[in-house]
Amino acid sequence: MRRAAAVTTWVYAAGFGLSALPVAKHLNDKGYLPSFRDWFTLFGGPWSNRFAGHESETLVALLIAFFLVTLVASVFAWMFWRGSELGAALSLAWLPVEAVFWYGFALPLPWLIGVLRAVLVALAWKSFGAERATRTPAESA
Repeated sequence: MRRAAAVTTWVYAAGFGLSALPVAKHLNDKGYLPSFRDWFTLFGGPWSNRFAGHESETLVALLIAFFLVTLVASVFAWMFWRGSELGAALSLAWLPVEAVFWYGFALPLPWLIGVLRAVLVALAWKSFGAERATRTPAESA
């Protein structure tokens, strides 16, 4: 389950976090958010409505901040992958920070991915107790 939680986080970060960078560049260069086949505006939401136009540099900064937030989530996932209980705890504690951006950019899929990540971390958490119980005193030191 640890690996599934980590991979899920990395796929989410690659799909949503990395995509924030070209969107920020487009916004910075052209002054508006791009759209996906004229179906919807990428990263459109409450923040894009508030900071569009004259305050687009604020929206660019928020997009870059979202990339950094997903980068941090990826580091926590790597820690968890390696068996760190701290990585697991930080992965769960970081979800509300990510959720602020999901709301601000009106991203529907990350909410579902976040629930999946939390469930996978919770299921994997049980393995920490089992691993601790099977360690010899020499391995614990």
